[in-house]
Amino acid sequence: MALMMQQFNFFLSQILFSQINVSEAPSIWSAFKRPIDISTYGHLSDWLFDYITVSITISFIFVCAGLFGFCYYYSAKRNKVPYYTYGYKKAHLKITLLIGLVVFFAIDSMIAGIANKDIKEVFWKFPTADENPLHVEIMAQQWMWNFRYEGSDKEFNTDDDITTNHILYVPKGRKIEYRVSSKDVIHSFYIPFIRNKVDAIPGRVTRLWVELTKTGTYDIGCAEMCGTAHYKMGAKLVVMEIEDFEKWQASANVLAKNGSDPSTVENYWGWKWEKQ
Repeated sequence: MALMMQQFNFFLSQILFSQINVSEAPSIWSAFKRPIDISTYGHLSDWLFDYITVSITISFIFVCAGLFGFCYYYSAKRNKVPYYTYGYKKAHLKITLLIGLVVFFAIDSMIAGIANKDIKEVFWKFPTADENPLHVEIMAQQWMWNFRYEGSDKEFNTDDDITTNHILYVPKGRKIEYRVSSKDVIHSFYIPFIRNKVDAIPGRVTRLWVELTKTGTYDIGCAEMCGTAHYKMGAKLVVMEIEDFEKWQASANVLAKNGSDPSTVENYWGWKWEKQ
């Protein structure tokens, strides 16, 4: 169900953020075309989604074949005398058990096994300090995204922090860890191009990591209904080469130090970055 919702969100994001150029009169299938994968782990979600889709399609074909086949075989024209059965014979029970086991082991167990393996080995394997990840704090609010980077003092919520809204600048080829919270209601930080998202919950800090493989500008959305202007809650992810990002970071750090105003309390919405 989660992967089905993810595919639906891909489709919704394409509409909301103009990934579909309506002037080109695309076919109906283009609406379901996935955004490109710009992460090191996005293919895992794609593969699992494809496996589920193929499995469901095959199951649907067999169900329809059985339904229409029995309708034809036991039709009134072919059977003048009705045949009544309640499915309690041993042969019926064995067939039912066999079908149930095939579905359980070939579909359900496979999905659960693959998903758990990916979660343990990839999605929950957050970068360590030795990997020098970029740390970003994200504060969601109706209806915008606020981003905070640690300054040269390597501490959050201090005078030299770099803060942006609507645009998230990140480097390609370096692991990034996001810590996410919300100022008002529940939001969901969603980047369709990495196949992942995390809820932004008031009073709690959730986290997500990613390593990006392609430069460019991509869409960020909110995947949780958060009020009347939910559809407007978008932002941009700008992926840069590491050298370009470091130049931007150095320039932004100077501006942050010169423009810091300790009396503006609302600018200090960050929190201490705890080791986990």
